[in-house]
Amino acid sequence: MLLQAFRYNRWANLHVLDICSTLDERQLELTAPGTYGTIAATLQHLLAAEQRYVRRVLGSEPRLSEKDDFPGVARLSEHAVRSGDDLIEAAKVDPDGSTPRGETGVVKHWVVMAQAIHHGNDHRTQICTILGQNGISCGEMDVWAYGEVAGGYEAC
Repeated sequence: MLLQAFRYNRWANLHVLDICSTLDERQLELTAPGTYGTIAATLQHLLAAEQRYVRRVLGSEPRLSEKDDFPGVARLSEHAVRSGDDLIEAAKVDPDGSTPRGETGVVKHWVVMAQAIHHGNDHRTQICTILGQNGISCGEMDVWAYGEVAGGYEAC
């Protein structure tokens, strides 16, 4: 089931990126009170963080940073595929394994992976809030919608 949760995460990231690929530069700079920042900054932050979660569990180095210039939605989509696939692989790792947490201790892999799911949902929701406040629909991107496209329903 955890693998499906991360497959949903990858699908939802790509769904919101697909919507954002239709936005112009001005629209990518939209924001709203209570959100992380602009749509562009939030997308970049979300995917850079995913790569950091993967590093904690699998040891691979991130290829994206919030400090980088905005690479564009198409490039972020490439990062989303890669980090999505890597998170699916990381979900297969021993949940009780651990990774360093600063200089003060370690954090269990299951905490990192739960944070990855929460973090993605949180920021995708923020992006949809910004879009909705500006009259742009996010379409259906909840788990029910994913179930429809991923074969999660069967006829009786």
